[in-house]
Amino acid sequence: MPRVDYYRVLGVARDVTDDDIKKAYRKLVFQHHPDRNPNNTKAEEKIREINSAYEVLGDSESRRTYDRLHWGEEPRNEAVDPFFFLDEMEKKLFDEGRKEVFAVLMTMLPRVKAELATVRERTVAQQGYDSFKAPIVEARAAEVMDEFVTPDMEKRKQRLLEVALQMMVSQSVVARGDEGGIRALRGRLEEAFRKGRINGFLVALELLYERR
Repeated sequence: MPRVDYYRVLGVARDVTDDDIKKAYRKLVFQHHPDRNPNNTKAEEKIREINSAYEVLGDSESRRTYDRLHWGEEPRNEAVDPFFFLDEMEKKLFDEGRKEVFAVLMTMLPRVKAELATVRERTVAQQGYDSFKAPIVEARAAEVMDEFVTPDMEKRKQRLLEVALQMMVSQSVVARGDEGGIRALRGRLEEAFRKGRINGFLVALELLYERR
């Protein structure tokens, strides 16, 4: 199935103002409302599609998140498996988490060096010599990640996850009324973001690592 473009659903360009989006939404709702189209069996489906698009684009913060998570041009093959979009979204969220934590640690170089000392000590104790062992670094990242994640970072993550989840529902990765499936999907998306944060920690330490 083709990827749903919320801008296309509302019939607007991607560079329009928030006010233009609101006007387009109101016009479409008036035009396609089931009460005005009693003989159109697809009117309710169209209104749900319009409402889903406006729920994301009608909020400026959600709109920016949507734009950031949107991945380039539509695939040429119109029969793309919906899980293609899920795989792409997981990669996007992983990258968002990675960049976020890496940026934070690059402002905390003394702490990065302290973490390297801890990791080095554990590595030597485990194998008898120093080297950069990713599993040991990732385990340490899981222990201390909460010390680097601020409330604002968590709010940003939640916004990303909410928009990503809505996008996946619109792609029929999971049915809109499948609460269990939606919870499982949210967990999968959140795990991708968590792994990205862990990787951001690893990359930051690897950048400053010097074997002794």
